[in-house]
Amino acid sequence: MINSNLAIIIILISSFIVAISQCILKSSANRKHKSIIGEYINFRVIFGYGLFMLSLFLNVIAYQGIPYKLGPIIASTSYIFIMILSRVILKEKITKRKVLGNILILTGIIIFAN
Repeated sequence: MINSNLAIIIILISSFIVAISQCILKSSANRKHKSIIGEYINFRVIFGYGLFMLSLFLNVIAYQGIPYKLGPIIASTSYIFIMILSRVILKEKITKRKVLGNILILTGIIIFAN
């Protein structure tokens, strides 16, 4: 059993790793590939899914220290991380709609956490 504060930190790190993985997978999807197989079996895809596996492992550890209903709430911060990283890494625009969506996510987190 781990401390609940440590578990929350682990889930936040896991959410950040998921965001990085999403950006890596999207960057692979945006590239031209020589074959259909090359679209699905390349370094970026394998690395991206490897990061997803790492995230899964971290979540299994973290759930030992928090109630099960709290995990998905904390993990939803990955949407915020994805928006920020897609701007920084992929140079995507942050639209009003994306900001509004993230505000709604944060509002839901705050309401549910209290």
